[in-house]
Amino acid sequence: MNKQPLAGLAVLDFSTLLPGPLASLLLSEAGADVVKVEPPQGDGMRALGLGARSDDALFALLNAGKKSVCIDLKNPDEREAFDPLVAQADILIEQFRPGVMKRLGLDYETVRAINPGIIYCSITGYGQDGPLSQRAGHDLNYLADAGILALSPGETPCLPPVLAADIAGGAYPAFFNILLALRCRERDGAGQQLDIAMTEGLFPFAFWALAQGWGEGRWPDPGTALFNGGSPRYRIYRAADGGLVTVAAIEEKFWQRFCEGIDLPPEMRGGEADSETVIAAVTQIIASRPADHWRQLFEEYDCCCGVAAQLSDAVSHPQFTGRGLFSDRIAGATGAVIPALPLPVVSRFRGQDELRAAPELGAHNALLMRRETRNSDET
Repeated sequence: MNKQPLAGLAVLDFSTLLPGPLASLLLSEAGADVVKVEPPQGDGMRALGLGARSDDALFALLNAGKKSVCIDLKNPDEREAFDPLVAQADILIEQFRPGVMKRLGLDYETVRAINPGIIYCSITGYGQDGPLSQRAGHDLNYLADAGILALSPGETPCLPPVLAADIAGGAYPAFFNILLALRCRERDGAGQQLDIAMTEGLFPFAFWALAQGWGEGRWPDPGTALFNGGSPRYRIYRAADGGLVTVAAIEEKFWQRFCEGIDLPPEMRGGEADSETVIAAVTQIIASRPADHWRQLFEEYDCCCGVAAQLSDAVSHPQFTGRGLFSDRIAGATGAVIPALPLPVVSRFRGQDELRAAPELGAHNALLMRRETRNSDET
C-alpha cells in the first residue's frame, strides 16, 4: 500500500517549460499520479535549444515519473475525448495566458460543470486580471516589473543566475496553495480555482526594501542598503586568484570576528566608520590573498563567511552527498541516467527507490482510448 500523502490523487498538467511542470513534479514526488497533457509538438522543454543531451536532461529533471498524453485540444473530436480524464481528475494545472483555456473549452466554469470538486490552478505572469494580465513575459521580466532587478548594485545589474519568479513565485506557491485547497475540499467537499501570479510571488523577497520604503518613507537605491551592497558586512569580494569571497557577517559578533580574522584596522570595525572607506579597505585585504587562504581562515573563525563554490563542486560536497541529496536517479528519453532534481519534499513523503523515466511524447495516449472504450461499453 502506498503511504505517500498524495497517493491516489490524479493531476492533469497542461503546463509547459518550468513553473507548472515543477509544481506537478512536487505533487508527483509526494505520490500523486500526474498526466502531462502535451500539444502535438510536445512541451517546449523537450527541445529548448541547449543541445540534444541537455534538452533531454532538462525535460527529464522536471517530468520524470509522469505520464504523457499528446492531444490537439483545438480539434473538437480530440477535445471531447478528453472529458473523461477531466471528470476523474483531482487537480488541474494550466499556464496559458488568461482566456486561452476558455477558448479551448477548458476554463474553470466548464471544467467545474464536469467535475465540481476539481482544484483548478492557473499560473500566469501577472494574474487573471489587471492591466498587465495579457502581457507576455519570462522570469527576467517579472523580476524587473516587481522592482527586484533595480535593487541590484552597479550600473548594469547582474543577470540573475536562477529563475526565481518561475520557481519561487510560480511553482512553489502553486504547490502549497493546491495543498491548502485540498485541505479545504476535505472539509467542505468543494473545489476551487487558484490564481497564481508569478510577479506577485516575488514581492516577499524584497521584504527588507519594502520595510524601508513603507516604514521610513525612503526607498533604497541600488547598492545602498544592507542586503544590496551598501554595507561591508554583506558583500562579495574578489580574492587574489579571482575567487569569490562571500561575507555575510551581519550580526556584531560575526562582524568583529571577521574583522579580527582579516586584521582590519580597529578604527574601521565600529558602526561609526564610513561604509565606503571600510568596503575599500576590505576589498584591498581580500584581494591580497587567494581564495584557499580565506576558506581556511573562515573555517577557523566561523563568521558567516566563505568562498563561493562552483556548481560542479557543490554537487559533490560531502555535506550534500552524505545526506543523499542526489542519490535518486532518473532516466531521460535517450536512456541516459542522471540524478533526480532534489526537491524540498522530505524523504518520508517520497516513494520507494526506483528508477523513474521521463515519458516519451504521447506515451500514455492509451489512457484516452481506454476511457473511450469503457464509456462506450457502459452505454
